[in-house]
Amino acid sequence: MTTSPAEPLKGAGTSGQGLKLLAVTACPTGIAHTYMAAEKLTEAARSLGHEIKVETQGSIGAENLLSDNDVRYADAIIIAADKDVDRSRFVGKRVLAVGVAEGIRHPEQLMERVRSAPVYGRADGDGAGTGFEAAPVPRGPGGGKERSIAYKALMNGVSYMIPFVVVGGLLIAISLALGGNPQADGGLVIPDGSFWKHVNDIGVIGFTLMVPILSGYIAYAIGDRPALVPGMIGGWIANTGSLYDSKAGAGFIGAIVTGFLAGYLVLWIKKVKVPKFARPIMPIIVIPIVATTVLGLFFIYVIGKPISWVFTHLTDWLGGMTGSSAILLGALLGLMIAFDMGGPVNKTAFLFGAGLIASGNQTVMGMCAAAIPVMPLGQGLATLVRRRLYSEQERETGMAALFMGLFGISEGAIPFAAARPAQVIPANMLGGAVAGALAGTIGVTDAVPHGGPIVAVLGAVGGVPAFFLAVVAGSVVTALTTVMLVDVAERRKGGGQPGAGGQPGAGGQPGAGGQPGAGGQPGAGGGAVAAAAGGSVVGAGAEPVVAGVGVGGGAGVASRTAAAAESVPAAAGGPGEDAGGADEGDVGAVANDGGGLGEAPASEALSGYLTGRTVKTQLVADEKEAAIREMAELVAATGKVTDVDALVRVALAREAQGTTGLGEEIAIPHAKTDAVTASVVGFARSADGIDWGSLDGTRARLVFLIAVPEAAAGDEHLRILALLSRKLMAADFRARLQGAEGESGILRVLGEIQ
Repeated sequence: MTTSPAEPLKGAGTSGQGLKLLAVTACPTGIAHTYMAAEKLTEAARSLGHEIKVETQGSIGAENLLSDNDVRYADAIIIAADKDVDRSRFVGKRVLAVGVAEGIRHPEQLMERVRSAPVYGRADGDGAGTGFEAAPVPRGPGGGKERSIAYKALMNGVSYMIPFVVVGGLLIAISLALGGNPQADGGLVIPDGSFWKHVNDIGVIGFTLMVPILSGYIAYAIGDRPALVPGMIGGWIANTGSLYDSKAGAGFIGAIVTGFLAGYLVLWIKKVKVPKFARPIMPIIVIPIVATTVLGLFFIYVIGKPISWVFTHLTDWLGGMTGSSAILLGALLGLMIAFDMGGPVNKTAFLFGAGLIASGNQTVMGMCAAAIPVMPLGQGLATLVRRRLYSEQERETGMAALFMGLFGISEGAIPFAAARPAQVIPANMLGGAVAGALAGTIGVTDAVPHGGPIVAVLGAVGGVPAFFLAVVAGSVVTALTTVMLVDVAERRKGGGQPGAGGQPGAGGQPGAGGQPGAGGQPGAGGGAVAAAAGGSVVGAGAEPVVAGVGVGGGAGVASRTAAAAESVPAAAGGPGEDAGGADEGDVGAVANDGGGLGEAPASEALSGYLTGRTVKTQLVADEKEAAIREMAELVAATGKVTDVDALVRVALAREAQGTTGLGEEIAIPHAKTDAVTASVVGFARSADGIDWGSLDGTRARLVFLIAVPEAAAGDEHLRILALLSRKLMAADFRARLQGAEGESGILRVLGEIQ
């Protein structure tokens, strides 16, 4: 890309009445952070006399889209995002890119900084031609924190690779299941020229493409379009061992290496100054050709040779261990099979075992066969054991991985290993070692060069019960180790980012690619709600997670309910019973602490998720766990909760990931569980406050409990969370919520959320 400094904007903008600004806000989960930043930028622009239009890229889609005319007449653009935003539409405009937390914490500062931001895609910059991404903005003490380029690039590659893994793997498995002919030795062969052979070939193509796709889109995320070709070709070279005299390619690990090399190589080439006449052809001809040639030759002559050396010497080393302990050899083969799933280490172990079948030694292949399905089965099982740690896409990939594991397709685990290598690869290796060691100890044999339960079903395995014991044990070890390591990693990431001036931030709890919290800053005004990256209301996925971001509030928050305010329980009767003269629909009117008898109080809020039955003016509990149980019992009065204990367990498990105490005296515990039959929201106040572990140190006085069923679908609850996030930004709204009298008064205040 190319950017170039220009004279700072001074005085009024093109409108003559302050600057005409555009903004884009986005975060990985697309709920609270996205809308909080939009609201803060809008408020700041209004107070400074600027005009602003903010596009939000949330989970319910992009809203308030910026048109070509908007961009044409804008003075500058602010991008506050923790995920990639297309900037090609902003060529020729000043673009300031920061993390979404910065849009929440320092919107006024951003509007000053954007005056001197670099012009995006300016032609008189470097020699790369038209640019594709804004230059990084220098970050001072108040600078926003974006996800690292490396993290975004890796996730970009994984997201594009997953469909190829799933489609290719499932087509191979289906073709084997429906078109394979069992052989006398227990193998499975698809006849050449048959329909199912063609289906199998299509699946193989999908598998072949997944490695260059991973590499290409890692490179694309770093160097944009000019990096796509060198990234993909580099990935193909990495996966084609014959190009560098190796019997096996470097697999997905090689693809990650070539992806990053291609991306950063392209960035470096873009900085080379070239004559003006050559600039138009740089991104479409010169850069791709130069980068592809340099990367390809570098991999073949520099990286490929060591890979070939490793393959050869590992094979020789294994040959010298055939007479050693079966337990040790099985564990070692299991470690190798699980390490890179199709890479040189995996292929070394596999070909070593397959080569011994002809000599009559089938026990070594038996060890390999038991380890081969452990990775996909273990990772698929992990997505079932701890669903909240995974996004919806990862859960779907997990189901496909389970199916692939049954057919001995270890590549089904590659998306998980690529996304979380530090957690998944060690877990895979441990499970593989357990399976291999057990198979070696018991003497499992395999007469065909393949693995997985399918070969046992077809009769190729000797010692079938022991074989399944080894596979199950290894898969369980992999699954449990994975969820433990991922959980530990997520807890570590849950810490807050420092705020400006040394004030602590409140960390967003990441799930599958979380985002940092925004530091609190006293006196800045505003509320506290954020979405943790990860997915569902309880964990990872495309659905929202409300987690800790504290943005300091103004003095207006000091308004408190009197300690003497007492709770009047909601009517115990069913919806059809009359309570105190209230209509059947006016459930919220039956318990009014302070309203006159002649009032017509609101009966529900938040699109009916919160009613008079789920509002409590004063919590009895004085600590977090008891408060969550009290809130769970409160929403259970609606009849939408089938198991209060299960709801409490899930909510507490979410707290274990990271506090839902958001700061500003707000807490929003939440759970996604089949213990509830329909979405429901509860609200209660605490006069003295409850220690919720909020990173700004405040005690929670306003507590929302959100509970949704596991199978919840649609955008309605996403919309409610987005609206709630925006409304809690206003200090006067929180103050009125604190001071509202009775359930009906609270419902009237919450009824403002539309």
